[in-house]
Amino acid sequence: MSSHRILSYSLAINEALHQTMAADPAVFLIGQGVKSPWYVGNTAQGLRERFGDERVIDTPVSENAMTGAAVGAALAGMRPVVVHPRMDFMFYAFDPIVNEAANWHYMNGGRLPVPVVFWGIINRGGEQAAQHSQALHGMFAHVPGLKVVMPASPYDAKGLMVAAIQDRNPVVFIDDRWLYRLEEPVPEEIYAVEIGRARIARVGADVTITASSFMVREALQAAELLAEEGVAAEVVDLRTIKPLDEAALLASVRKTGRLVVADGGWRSFGAAAEIAALAAERAFDSLRAPVVRVALPDCPAPASAVLEKAYYRTGEDIIRAVRGIL
Repeated sequence: MSSHRILSYSLAINEALHQTMAADPAVFLIGQGVKSPWYVGNTAQGLRERFGDERVIDTPVSENAMTGAAVGAALAGMRPVVVHPRMDFMFYAFDPIVNEAANWHYMNGGRLPVPVVFWGIINRGGEQAAQHSQALHGMFAHVPGLKVVMPASPYDAKGLMVAAIQDRNPVVFIDDRWLYRLEEPVPEEIYAVEIGRARIARVGADVTITASSFMVREALQAAELLAEEGVAAEVVDLRTIKPLDEAALLASVRKTGRLVVADGGWRSFGAAAEIAALAAERAFDSLRAPVVRVALPDCPAPASAVLEKAYYRTGEDIIRAVRGIL
């Protein structure tokens, strides 16, 4: 029987890295700030001291170069985890991610795997403005050949990081600093959470709320408050944006007949739009109300704290959306 202890979200990632690097000498961490005690939170805590500079590589500020090096290492048989402490600057690395890593397996007839993890960290809020606040999961999910995971809990943060490292092909692992202090019991042993499998975070019969990453926490808080009004909301934690667990999503929608999609990205052409389209195409006969998206407005993130409160979506926005379709 496995033993559990309380871990924060960030320390759960740290433990995943420690355990996979200890189990497989091909795994290494590369990126900006991995030597810093604060730059990537405590997700890299103790790694350099344990595994040395050859396996914990702090790079110059060149996103394209460090990501390209990681892709090359993956093609040569290594299993790199390349961290982008602010995922906004992954734009500089789109060539090795989108043009190279995502296509090699397909272009070589499935003979050449590319086992690399592209780890991007969302840094919303804190008056960081438009160039340091973007959630780009919808862009990566649009690309064939990339898997995109977005854990919402310490348990899944560890399990999905392990699964991403063990995968034979590119995985974009996206987390959110707003989750780093979240704590819950996590098994001590190494384990993997299946990529592409959603979880029902709360059971309900009146409305389905789908969410990923930090928005799962907002959806659960909204569901608790809605329960006081007599509304039983079912919360589906997607866990994985691509591949999407269509079966779990559609089963919930067919049960409740209503769908609110909560997403931390922009409203147009993103993950929320894809999920809404899926429900309309595959569960239209079950819908008793229009699908509603709760997502960011189509404008850059503001720098003002006052404007940030209006910009970022919360559980209150989800509650208003649910009331609107009930």
